[in-house]
Amino acid sequence: MRVLFVGDVVAHPGKRILKNKLKAFLTENQVDVCVVNAENVAAGLGINYASAKEIFSFGADCITLGNHSFSCPGYLQFADSEKRVVRPGNVSSSWPGYSEYMIDLGDKGRLLVVSVMGQVFVTPLADSPYEYFRSNIERWKKEYEPTNILVDFHAETTSEKGAMGYFCDGRVSLVLGTHTHVQTADETILPCGTGFISDVGMTGTTAGILGMDVETSLRRLADKLPARYQPADGPAVMQAILAELDTSNGKCLKIERVKIYE
Repeated sequence: MRVLFVGDVVAHPGKRILKNKLKAFLTENQVDVCVVNAENVAAGLGINYASAKEIFSFGADCITLGNHSFSCPGYLQFADSEKRVVRPGNVSSSWPGYSEYMIDLGDKGRLLVVSVMGQVFVTPLADSPYEYFRSNIERWKKEYEPTNILVDFHAETTSEKGAMGYFCDGRVSLVLGTHTHVQTADETILPCGTGFISDVGMTGTTAGILGMDVETSLRRLADKLPARYQPADGPAVMQAILAELDTSNGKCLKIERVKIYE
């Protein structure tokens, strides 16, 4: 099974490059499943129904979210009706929406996509990702009978992401870090067969700061003055992970970084 996971999509530039580049990449690389993190797709903060529809039309099979799941109120309008949009599971039980989604490819296997959020320097505060995983891994296997499992671990620090990778090693196919918008160079297959990277990266403009407007960011960070974050515009990059998974034993056979510019 060949899986493409696209890093955090930020606002219009991120959508634009997906629209223009994603389907061709999926075809040329014989990708079976495409998962996209899109928690910042709606004007740079959160997701709404229109943006979700666009991402699916560009070629995504599943969308994952993160700590900004509810930053756009529009998500509340479809959270309980769209199973393909997955928000973190280790959060308040009052959160609407789904935290896992099964993609059945028939003879090519069954991929379960799971969203989990870290605890270090991330708000809102989540429950322990380790306890959440420990409490659910056997249920996932029994309920869905997946050949492979992908975990989007939405977290701030590389240490917490690395710990989660090793904690899940041998029990899932992929642990892919999101949230920090900077693609790391540590993609690897862990000792027991789980593919891992600290951060998949960002899909958005390279003209801003993590996809957001420079002047707004400097006002907040350098001047310590209030300012509402605004997305930047300019040439975009799509950062992703392309992985090949063994459907007979759930292990990762190959993992590589992808970076495509407009």
